[in-house]
Amino acid sequence: MVDADNLVKIYQTRSGHRRAVDGISFHVGEGEFFSFLGPNGAGKTTTIGMMVALLAPTSGRISIDGLDVTRNPHEVRQRIGIIFQEPSLDDRLTAWENLEFHGRLYGLAGPERKKRSSFLLEVMGLYERKNDLVKTFSGGLKRRLEIVRGLVHAPRLLILDEPTLGLDPHSRRNVWEYIHNVRKKVGMTVFLTTHYLEEADGSDRVAIINHGKIVALDSPALLKKSLGPEVLNILVGEKEALRKFLVDEYPSLSESIREEPDGSISFPMPFTSRDSPWEMLKKIPIQITQASIRRPNLDDVFIKYTGGDLGDPGTNMKPEAIQ
Repeated sequence: MVDADNLVKIYQTRSGHRRAVDGISFHVGEGEFFSFLGPNGAGKTTTIGMMVALLAPTSGRISIDGLDVTRNPHEVRQRIGIIFQEPSLDDRLTAWENLEFHGRLYGLAGPERKKRSSFLLEVMGLYERKNDLVKTFSGGLKRRLEIVRGLVHAPRLLILDEPTLGLDPHSRRNVWEYIHNVRKKVGMTVFLTTHYLEEADGSDRVAIINHGKIVALDSPALLKKSLGPEVLNILVGEKEALRKFLVDEYPSLSESIREEPDGSISFPMPFTSRDSPWEMLKKIPIQITQASIRRPNLDDVFIKYTGGDLGDPGTNMKPEAIQ
């Protein structure tokens, strides 16, 4: 469904130029759920801009559903649906009117518009609200309606750019339940960017981009397995002393140590260590208040391959951001 081959995008700057995307290649299979993760400024937004024919690659090529995006931009846009992180519905119209307008823009005949709109509203649990003004909808309902609108023209590929940004946990969970439900019923390829890494855990594969390069690409299970079977979580008073000890003793941990929201320090068991987790804890010459062991998650993978966190959410592509 998506083929990117040695894709490069260079922006001219006052001081010279900047490689926003630096020779990336990836493939997304038909029907695959593919997540594309990276810190802010890593190249995610630029890559999506090239996928949807809003940016031309400096070099390399990208095709969607067998069509070269640069040569066939109109045909490509007919095959994709995109849900931007920023709301783009007209809240002065009803839900049904938003779908009618969108369907007409894509040239759908009246009977087909009605059939698809009704079906998708039913699947997303919005049919009873179809005649209500969008301004009366909660944030979660608006997101569900945007997904319906993005699917009315039957795209082969659905691009979700931070689809649950700003929603409370309950609304986020509901939106994802509906996304998975509609995906099963209509069949489509999903390309996701998100700051909530647990949302990417259900992907078939995950790509991590950093400084314009893809630094990891595999299934979530194998990416987590690459860290080893266990992650240690330690609460101490002298955090910097703990970091120094760990890096001095186990240099491979230099990019994998992170501070958790509760102030504790976590890191994967180093492959070079022959000790058990508890034996390793005994060797740490710093008073430990609390310690626990858990399995690696995608946050740990992200830290390993980028050396940092995702940054502030909400600064990725907006409908008007790509010129």
